[in-house]
Amino acid sequence: MAELTLLFDGGCPLCLREVQTLRRRDQGQGRLAFVDVDDPGYDPACHGGITYADAMGRMHAIRGDGEVIHDVEVFRQAYALVGLGWLYAPTRWPLLRPLVEALYGLWARWRLAITGRPPLELLCHDRCSRTHGASAESVVP
Repeated sequence: MAELTLLFDGGCPLCLREVQTLRRRDQGQGRLAFVDVDDPGYDPACHGGITYADAMGRMHAIRGDGEVIHDVEVFRQAYALVGLGWLYAPTRWPLLRPLVEALYGLWARWRLAITGRPPLELLCHDRCSRTHGASAESVVP
């Protein structure tokens, strides 16, 4: 089992680039695993109960011990596992941490629009329409 499983949006070009970078840096060591939440087969029950809407709304990962982490902490831990922890080390500094967390919150809020994707509500509605038998609360924010 991987030390960290990142849930990512496979329909987001920036997310895909990040995943490719991390996969390359992991060099097949298996420290990182990746789950595309945009895949129709994504099942929250198999991934810490993280719904499609939650996973699309902000970054989530599941540690090897089952702990769910989110936001900038995902990047801190992922980059540390591939030997690039120094890139995110300053985001732990007391004066920078709140600023970085706030900036990430803005990025998460606007990511879909910035990357030319439909709003989260529409993505959730479309997913619910495509998924036969899915309950609305498991998809819609």
